Amino acid sequence: FCQVILSYFAQVSASDTEQLPTKRIKESGCGSVFNGYRKSDKLVVAIKHIPNENIYCTHFDESGRELSVEVAVMLKLQSGTSNSAGSKAPITLLDWYVLPHELILVLERPMPASDLQSYIERRGGSLKESEAKIILKQLVEAAIHLQDEKIFHRDIKLENILIEMCSGAPRVRIIDFGLSCFTETNSNHNTFYGTECHIPPEWLLRYQYSAGPTTVWQLGIVLFECLHKKHFNSSSFIRRTIKINNRLSKDCKDFLKQCFTRDPKERPSLEQIHLHPCTPTPSNLLLHASWWEPGM
Repeated sequence: FCQVILSYFAQVSASDTEQLPTKRIKESGCGSVFNGYRKSDKLVVAIKHIPNENIYCTHFDESGRELSVEVAVMLKLQSGTSNSAGSKAPITLLDWYVLPHELILVLERPMPASDLQSYIERRGGSLKESEAKIILKQLVEAAIHLQDEKIFHRDIKLENILIEMCSGAPRVRIIDFGLSCFTETNSNHNTFYGTECHIPPEWLLRYQYSAGPTTVWQLGIVLFECLHKKHFNSSSFIRRTIKINNRLSKDCKDFLKQCFTRDPKERPSLEQIHLHPCTPTPSNLLLHASWWEPGM
């Protein structure tokens, strides 16, 4: 660990357990994330270690610097020109360090917060529709914001969605941009990056996929896994061995069916699903907010 990092930040060790009980907080295909704090003011942070072999894409900024795409994306999202606000605001990149064998990111860590996968598990393996709709509404808005910034996350899933447990309704934030890229909405991609069991059908059929339709497919998967006590698998769904629960409301079933349209050209856009009855209006959000339990 580079000495300059230790001058400002520290990872949590066993002696720090009274402050932060868990050392490793996330393990992904790109790297490991640990609890940490800024020494000057004890600000809680997340410290992400990414081995060089797990940096799949790089990007040159306006000054010619070569950055990992994850760094470049986060810098753009938190820049003054991106107009990030409210639930669309990204996790802040506080600093980053390029070392000989790895990249280290120092990230804001909202407290208390939990990834959506853990949150669902604590609630018995599924959510009520009213809960899921509040989360879905913010997710769709966040995805539209990324699209407006020409950013394709490529791996929106439960583990990459942070639920900030503040007072009132939850604040949803998409995290982990390690597989992301800059793109146009309908530009085709010929190399798949993401979670294999969430591959959209167009990749299975033609080995091509694009940002808009793929993101809609992934948002459908998120809602499916919020409401069913099972994991989604694209191949199984296409073979009809996984089915949508017929006990769901008409709106939820219709939303899922639209997101899971096999032909990407027929799949609705993010803007269209934002207008779907399954994504409630602000007034309805307030009506459904009573489920939220601050401080969980």
